[in-house]
Amino acid sequence: MSLVAQRGKLAPQKLHFISGLPRSGSTLLSALLRQNPRFHASMSSALAPLVAANLNIMGSGTEVSLLLEESQRPAILKAVVAAFCRTTTDREIFFDTNRQWTARMPLLADMFPESKVIACVRDVPWVMDSLERMFRKDPYENTRMFGNDGERATVYSRTEALARHNRLVGLAWTSLKEAFYGEHSKRLLIVDYEILTRAPEKTLKLVYQFMGESWYKGHDFDHVEFDAERFDEALGVKGLHKVRPKVEFKARKTVLPPDLFRKFEGMDFWKDTAGTSASVIVAQQTAPAARKAATLEEAVAE
Repeated sequence: MSLVAQRGKLAPQKLHFISGLPRSGSTLLSALLRQNPRFHASMSSALAPLVAANLNIMGSGTEVSLLLEESQRPAILKAVVAAFCRTTTDREIFFDTNRQWTARMPLLADMFPESKVIACVRDVPWVMDSLERMFRKDPYENTRMFGNDGERATVYSRTEALARHNRLVGLAWTSLKEAFYGEHSKRLLIVDYEILTRAPEKTLKLVYQFMGESWYKGHDFDHVEFDAERFDEALGVKGLHKVRPKVEFKARKTVLPPDLFRKFEGMDFWKDTAGTSASVIVAQQTAPAARKAATLEEAVAE
C-alpha cells in the first residue's frame, strides 16, 4: 500500500518515534517495521537535529524570536517535519528514530497528539558490554564515541565517559527516565531487547497493538536486512547498525570486569511500573537472568 490520495492531494503521513538506549534493538525494530510496505523506519535521521536547531533559532534571546509571533513557532516546526518526512518517503506511516525524542515528550504531545514513542531498552551493563565490544573490534580506529585519549584509555575510563549525563548512554538513560515518569508517559512503550530477540513475532504484534495498527502477515524474522556501513565507518565504529539476518537471542559472557559490570546493575527502572502510565514489554523481574521467559501478554503493564 502506498500513498493514500484524498481529492487529488496526498494524505498526511502518520508520525511515530523510536527512541531508548543505544545497543538495545532500535535498529532491529526499524528493520522489522520497514518490512511492512506501509511503514518507513530507519536508523537515526536528521529530523531531531533539525527540530533542535530551529528551536534554538526561534528561542528567547535571539533576534529571530523578536520577529516571530508565538503561534508561528509550532507551525514552522510542523512544516519542517512534514517536509522532511514527505521528501524522505511516500510511505503512509513514518517512524523516526533518535535517542533525544524521549526528552521532548511535551513537544511531541503538542505537535503530534496522535503520535506514540517506542523506547528500546536493555540492562545497562549489557549496553556497556556491547559498546565495549564494538570498540575492541577495531583496535586500529579511534572512534568518535570518545573525545580524547584519556577517555578511551581503558575500559573504566570508556564506560565512565559513556555514562555521563550528556554522553551516549547517560543522556539516553536520563531522557528515557524523564519520559517514563513524566506526564506524557501514556504515549510511551518500552520494548526490552531480550524479549524482542527471544520472541520477535509476539513482541512485534504487541507493538502493532500499541500503535493501533492492523497486523502485517508478511514479516520475516529469518531474513532481516539493515546495514549503514558508510555511516558507521564515518563514526569509526564498524558494524554499529548492522543487523543479523535471523532474529535470535545469543547468550554470551561479558567482557567487562566483574566490578564494572556490577556498577551498572540495578539501573533498569522500567521494570517497576509504579508511578508511570507507560506500557512495557519486559521480562518478569523474578525470572532467572539466564532464562527470562515471561508471557508477553502478562508483561505489558498499562
